[in-house]
Amino acid sequence: MTPTLIFATNNAHKVEEIQAAIGDQLEVISLRQAGIDIDIPEPHATLEANATEKSATIHRLTGSDCFSEDTGLEVTALNGEPGVKSARYAGDGRDFNSNIEKLLHNLEGQTNRKARFRTVISLIINEKEHLFEGICEGRILTAPTGGQGFGYDPIFVPDGDTRSFAEMPLEEKNHYSHRRKAADKLIAFLKNKY
Repeated sequence: MTPTLIFATNNAHKVEEIQAAIGDQLEVISLRQAGIDIDIPEPHATLEANATEKSATIHRLTGSDCFSEDTGLEVTALNGEPGVKSARYAGDGRDFNSNIEKLLHNLEGQTNRKARFRTVISLIINEKEHLFEGICEGRILTAPTGGQGFGYDPIFVPDGDTRSFAEMPLEEKNHYSHRRKAADKLIAFLKNKY
């Protein structure tokens, strides 16, 4: 039987991305699939602390091995904003169209469009926490392009490509993806466990 790991999220896109990265050695299930209906706060000033908060909460509730991630878009010209506030940059609604509008507005007139996505995964397994980080360097476009993906994908172009994440099929995005890089470290670690 395939071992199951709870992913402390209800974002189906994130579950799909991680499952695609992991393959079939492990089944990743969302909070909803695990029968957990809570919204875990992300009150901390770092991605690491928010990821830990989420995995620790689910571990306390279930006693099961689980993992969570927190991802931020860090824009150089905006001193690392939106960073830890990426999902709620334009307010608590988690409306990515508004977040993108605010980001593009704040970057108006800036020639430095350098940015990076950074993901931190917190895994709790056998009562111990392990952290894994993935980074994707790139730049911010002046207008959204493409219809794939989610979040800031329509305005982010990874180094080494000319298309936004939203213009790429998932397998191509995974070639560059910060989440994939963190997931690869997670998977390498898990392969020694299972």
